[in-house]
Amino acid sequence: MTGYRLSSGGIINRSRAISFRFDGREFKGFEGDTLASALIANDQILVGRSFKYHRPRGIVTAGSAEPNALVTIGKGGRTEPNTRATVAELYHGLEAVSQNRWPSLNYDIGSVNSLLSPFLGAGFYYKTFMWPKSFWEKVYEPLIRKAAGLGKAVMEVDPDRYEKSWAHCDLLVIGSGPTGLTAALAAGRAGLRVILADEGFRFGGSLLSEKLSVGGVSSADYAQSVVDELKSLPNVTLMPRTTVFGWYDDNVFGAVEKVQKHVAQPLPELPVERLWRIVARNAILATGAEERPLVFGGNDKPGVMTSGAVRTYLNRYGVAPGHEVAVFTNGGAGYRSAQDLVAAGIGVSVVIDGRAASSDQAPAGVRVIRGGSVVATKGGKRISGLIVERSGHQEEIACDALAMSGGFSPVIHLACQRGSKPVWSDAHQAFLAPDVGAGLAIAGSAAGLASLSECLKDGADKAHAIIGAQGRLVGSVELPEVEGEYDASFAPLWYVAGAKQKAFIDFQNDVHIKDLSLAQREAMGHVEHTKRYTTGGMATDQGKLGNVNAAGIIAGMRGVSPAEIGTTTFRPFYTPVSFGAMAGASRAEHSRPVRQSPLHGWAKKNGAVFVETGLWYRSSWFPKDSEKSWRESVDREVLNVRANAGLCDVSTLGKIEVFGKDAAEFLNRLYSNAFVKLPVGKARYGLMLREDGMVYDDGTTSRLSEDHFFVTTTTAYAGEIMTHMEFAAQTFWPDLDVRFVSSSDQWAQMSLAGPKARLILEQIVDEDLSNEAFPFLSAREVMLKGGLKARLFRISFSGELAYEIAVPAGFGEAVADAIMEAGKPHGICAYGVEALNVLRIEKGHVTHNELDGRTTPDDVGLGRMFSTQKQDFIGKRMSSRFGLTAADRPQLVGLKPVEADKEIKAGAHLLKEGAKPSMLNDQGHVSSVCFSPSLGHYIALAMLKSGRERIGEKIVVWDGLRGTEVLAEVCSPVFVDPDNKKLHL
Repeated sequence: MTGYRLSSGGIINRSRAISFRFDGREFKGFEGDTLASALIANDQILVGRSFKYHRPRGIVTAGSAEPNALVTIGKGGRTEPNTRATVAELYHGLEAVSQNRWPSLNYDIGSVNSLLSPFLGAGFYYKTFMWPKSFWEKVYEPLIRKAAGLGKAVMEVDPDRYEKSWAHCDLLVIGSGPTGLTAALAAGRAGLRVILADEGFRFGGSLLSEKLSVGGVSSADYAQSVVDELKSLPNVTLMPRTTVFGWYDDNVFGAVEKVQKHVAQPLPELPVERLWRIVARNAILATGAEERPLVFGGNDKPGVMTSGAVRTYLNRYGVAPGHEVAVFTNGGAGYRSAQDLVAAGIGVSVVIDGRAASSDQAPAGVRVIRGGSVVATKGGKRISGLIVERSGHQEEIACDALAMSGGFSPVIHLACQRGSKPVWSDAHQAFLAPDVGAGLAIAGSAAGLASLSECLKDGADKAHAIIGAQGRLVGSVELPEVEGEYDASFAPLWYVAGAKQKAFIDFQNDVHIKDLSLAQREAMGHVEHTKRYTTGGMATDQGKLGNVNAAGIIAGMRGVSPAEIGTTTFRPFYTPVSFGAMAGASRAEHSRPVRQSPLHGWAKKNGAVFVETGLWYRSSWFPKDSEKSWRESVDREVLNVRANAGLCDVSTLGKIEVFGKDAAEFLNRLYSNAFVKLPVGKARYGLMLREDGMVYDDGTTSRLSEDHFFVTTTTAYAGEIMTHMEFAAQTFWPDLDVRFVSSSDQWAQMSLAGPKARLILEQIVDEDLSNEAFPFLSAREVMLKGGLKARLFRISFSGELAYEIAVPAGFGEAVADAIMEAGKPHGICAYGVEALNVLRIEKGHVTHNELDGRTTPDDVGLGRMFSTQKQDFIGKRMSSRFGLTAADRPQLVGLKPVEADKEIKAGAHLLKEGAKPSMLNDQGHVSSVCFSPSLGHYIALAMLKSGRERIGEKIVVWDGLRGTEVLAEVCSPVFVDPDNKKLHL
């Protein structure tokens, strides 16, 4: 043995050495190592610091339940914090850095927290940071934010690719241990489309970690022979390095495949990770069981690990955890570890068995202390000895590693992600999976089986049942003979009483026995409350290692069964999934689909500055060369529309065509105002409510024929309103003859506004547009000169004489060009959404700034649109609640500064003169603000308590965030043309 690497053994490739770095030091490992196994081989037993106390932490497990060995791997944009060293595949050039320490791993200033531990018990943050009040913002919060978190994200761009894919199969096998391999083999031979997924980079699971004979060969060789046959079957897909993290409706499973996380330089043509959505007719959960640690004094020292991890490092990686190892166990697994250690030439100083009597036998010459317990450990950054107690007598035993075995917990997380709770089994002293139906079968150790031969048989049996249920012929799988099995039974030992040091349950979060006890005393006894009060089972491992121990300990404290305590809620993801994998190809400019209006080209060649509004790119303003700021452009556009005319792209409005003989009745029930008697050829402004009586959306509805309506919605709510209509038609009123379709992308729609709009449009439209022939709120199909059919609506959002013209999307740019050409003699300009916003505020028109989900029709001055005569409509019943009709509700008003040069800010609060800023004195808020070039000063729309009764009152506009305070006069929200004369020119 060289250092801690055995001179022979393991299934690593010793002919290929690999160089890697940890905390700046260079080390050597072999192909087939994990980072953890390579670190142990190089005697780097200290790998991190705990979250709260910054205690030294070593490697505890050999799998994904690892709570301690969290490291940052990679550099630059490929930096990945909180990577478990126990599952990180070693590759040449790997660079890893320890976490949660400063300035170094060996000398961490944060370890002073251990001295303060009496003051940092469970819930200390709820009690400590309450006084003095002024300290919270200036002292406590900055310190907490600086200390919070594990690892550190980088701000550099990730250079790698990610993608998403779908897969379909007859059987998904989750886990490639003995149960999973046998199940996949049986199903594959029967012709089922099989996917075998495992989080490891090599299939075999526990078969790779044990010294057993299976079918006359080593367990590792047997696993490889099954994998070789599976590879030869065309109907079987093998997915190593793939974690199935979630189980969703319709038997869809989420999985993330690490395609190139095991190489230093990923190939650019391949993703580094791939997110799979696997649709499976059936699935088998063959995830095995996790060995539980024991809870005793000093159980968190580096060098203390589970006995199964000891065997994995020994038998799979050819690495010894120490030179003189002690074993502390409550079952046969500890004895098996002792046997494998002795067989590898490693000294075993003692086996401490928590049971007073058992039939398990230690290797020859190894001392056994039955009925004993470990009450303390010696050493700091590595364990150096134990204090063992038996029958009141204590003795110190030297060792440099400790293998602990506290029994087994089936890994059943996926089975419980859809609401079903685990079921406690006294016979197994563990939580088992509930009955979740035929879609997901639980097999092997995940179902509580203990022996290898039982797991092999159960895998075959569960596969045969699925094969038969899917109508296939059930073939035979000859089960191999297993030699060298051991008794894996154990006696419950939740914690060691009389511990002389802290006995940890959650190693990562520094939760120990006293924390659980305190939580019970302080009325946080429910397991969910205990989790949050103590932080046990939170963060990256979600209690995979410690939560069952916690449940058993709480049960003992309360004198009940663990069945009454239960477990915390299981949710996806099983292990952390990167944001890159979830985003897939949706990043940078591809982060979401870009929607360009049919008039985008017209706006671009007219010099538009674009703004993202949802998925749309909208023209915001159209600057001239002489204009130095956006405000100059917007002011010019507004004044030009008021004086002459302007053309604005409104194609992004939601557009829905509604058909059917009951279309009018359907809309009548959707909107708060009436539509049944709307004449053909007319448009009407509509207000749609939610079921709770609040305004949902607004827009215009035009009746193009008896059974055909054209509905517009706001840009932001187009999709939601379409969904709302579909839901109402299918569930509320399926008897109505109504159909609807979104036509938002089929029409290019533009608004021509201003006193000269008719003069310009008459040159384009081959119809009589006089006030008598086409009055306000007219809507009908028209013919454009040149023979193009269009839709023309006389509606206005600006308060000016205005029309909206809709033409097929492909003709939009040409029609807009023609309008601009016809308007040149009349001073037409293009205007964007910024000018449109100013125009609507000047006119007192509301948008979702005011219709923010908290307002009723009466709040925004549209109470007249609430029909009390209609039989019923969505939101009518709830609208009569007292809270929605109270006299002091916020109401829409206008605001203008008393001093004309003062600027009002959106979002500011409203206070009575002389009132101190407080929630008690809050009178409302400013919803929309603009500089009005028509009036020469700032104006605002606001929601003010009993606002309509307070016209003429002076109010303080207070903005604590930006440090401004402006005295304003409450006025009508209609600043321009209050008599609406311009609309009817």
